[in-house]
Amino acid sequence: MRLEFTKMHGLGNHFVVVDGLVPGTPSVTEVEPHIAFMGDGRFGIGFDQFLFVLPSEKADFYMGIYNTDGSVAEMCGNGIRAFAKFVYERRYTDKREITVDTLGGLKTLELTVVDGKVTLVKVDMGKPGLDRADLPMTGVAGVVQNESLEVGNENVLITGVSMGNPHAVFFADTATDDIIDRVGPKIEHHSRFPRRINVHEVEVLSPTEIKMLTWERGAGRTLACGTGACASVVASALNGKTGRRVLVHLAGGDLQIEWADDDHVYMTGPATEVFTGVIELAD
Repeated sequence: MRLEFTKMHGLGNHFVVVDGLVPGTPSVTEVEPHIAFMGDGRFGIGFDQFLFVLPSEKADFYMGIYNTDGSVAEMCGNGIRAFAKFVYERRYTDKREITVDTLGGLKTLELTVVDGKVTLVKVDMGKPGLDRADLPMTGVAGVVQNESLEVGNENVLITGVSMGNPHAVFFADTATDDIIDRVGPKIEHHSRFPRRINVHEVEVLSPTEIKMLTWERGAGRTLACGTGACASVVASALNGKTGRRVLVHLAGGDLQIEWADDDHVYMTGPATEVFTGVIELAD
């Protein structure tokens, strides 16, 4: 089976994009068994998420999302910016505002275009889910805010936020790789999260700036996570550590996040196309 793909990234969070709008492209069902193989950079292509461009009956496009291990993801903030750049620059649309359907809900995107190229994408990420059931997480119904979670031989204070996909945010005086690498996988697979969870370590730099390190569900350490940046700003504001408009410094670059008065979270950042290629997969 021959599969054409495009490699893209959003602040170093890297993706393989497959154009399901081209006649003759293998179907989602045909490709799904090969996604984990392709996600391995040693033997396949290597990516944090695999994105399918598909038609939609209720939006301009549908974005199918898979993690490196082949599991399905509801939403990807950096990925949806790459998706928007892809469909605009492939001339599937000439609109500067598009809608994209995902398992995490319908998203509206505003495109900044210079000389025919998408330079920035602002995404209306919708309202954050703040109830325990939105994650989901076992326990008494309500907001998961600064809640103690036993992780090995230590307790981590987490705040839970859903941005269409689930996130656990914790704060550190100094965010370090050692901390997120140690507790990230343990929290992701913790028994209190039956569907697993994305994990973010946040260092507050000022009321308008934070640093964030990420352990993504189904992908491990990544350089950036757009939905995670949104969740981290919501968690920071909920805990009184920042305001509601915050510059988020990720390992791969910066995102501007605003939790606006309408309760929607808005994310603005770039996306980059790297190369196109073809991979031959066993039938």
